[in-house]
Formats: sequence, C-alpha cells, structure tokens
Amino acid sequence: MSKAEITKRNIIEKAANLFNQQGFAGASMADLMAATGLKKGGIYNHFSSKEALAIAAFDYAVSLYQQRYRHVLREQRHSVDRIKAIVTTFCGTIHNPPLQGGCPLINTAIDSDDTNPVLRDRTRQAMDQWRLMITKVVDRGTKSGELSESVDSDELASILISTMEGAIMLTKLYDDPLHIERVEKHLLAYVEQLRQHQPHQT
Repeated sequence: MSKAEITKRNIIEKAANLFNQQGFAGASMADLMAATGLKKGGIYNHFSSKEALAIAAFDYAVSLYQQRYRHVLREQRHSVDRIKAIVTTFCGTIHNPPLQGGCPLINTAIDSDDTNPVLRDRTRQAMDQWRLMITKVVDRGTKSGELSESVDSDELASILISTMEGAIMLTKLYDDPLHIERVEKHLLAYVEQLRQHQPHQT
C-alpha cells in the first residue's frame, strides 16, 4: 500500500467515526481536519468533496459490519442457526461496536432523510444488501425443509431489522443495554420457533 493509499484510508477511517457520531451536516470541515490531522487541502487531495468523503466513509462503516456477518455465517451450517447468529452479532455490537456512534445504517438513514438524496440512496443500497443476506438464508432454510414453507423471507427480514434497529435506538436514548438484551432474547426464541425440524446430520 502506497503512502497516498495509507493516508486516504486513514482519512476514511477517522471520517467514518466522525460522520457516524455527528452526521453529515453536523460534521464540519474543521471537525474533519481535527479528526484526520490534515488541512483542508490535504483532505481534498483525496476526495473531490465532503459528500464524496461521506460516501466513502459510509461504505467503510458498513463493510465493518458485513465482515462480522461473513465471519459468523461461515461458522454456522444450518439456516436457523445462521439467522440466530445474525441477531446475536448485531445485538453484540452494542458492547463491541465496529466504530463509534452506533449502527451507521440507522444513523445515516435518519441524518440524510430528504436532505441528502445521494447518501439516502447509498443507505438504501446497504439496507438492501442486509435484507438480501437474511432472505437468502431464510429461503435456503425453507428449500431444505429446515424452515416452514409458510415463512416469508422478506417479511422476516423486515421484522428482524426493524426490531433490532429500534432496540439500538432505545439503548442509545436511555444509555441502557437492557433494551437490546431483551430484543436479542425475544428474537432468538422467535427464530427458534420457526424451525421445522432438527436437520439430519450427514
């Protein structure tokens, strides 16, 4: 990795934490300069605009979560166990967050809303990937007979994501992990009830 690539990566990492905590509008160029230790020109040598940096920082933040999911999914063979691993991994980030400020998806979705359509669309793309990851696991489970055919994969993805993101919001609002812990316990039991039968070992 060249010196320029190292500098660019450092900017992205520092900006990811800053944007995730303060939002796009809330993070000023002065804040970015302080976080990265670079002058304005040094930042713009690598990014054409603040928005371009915010997109790169968001993509990096999302990738940290994706890496965790890929790791835990490789360790699980069956669909129900994979879904439960997704729940446990997400809920566990409250104690071991990949970056400061909480979930970048909900933070950026709320922050961008109608004020920044580019960031909003990027957030939708990332959410689509998360939903697709869950639906693929569920569809594989229904196809194999591990899950009942009546389980709607898109509906389950909506329920899991909405419930977990809501729990993160409550946990942050009250500074109390009890909310995410309750949701984790509830969702794990809920997913276990969807198991059609114990899969045969081969």
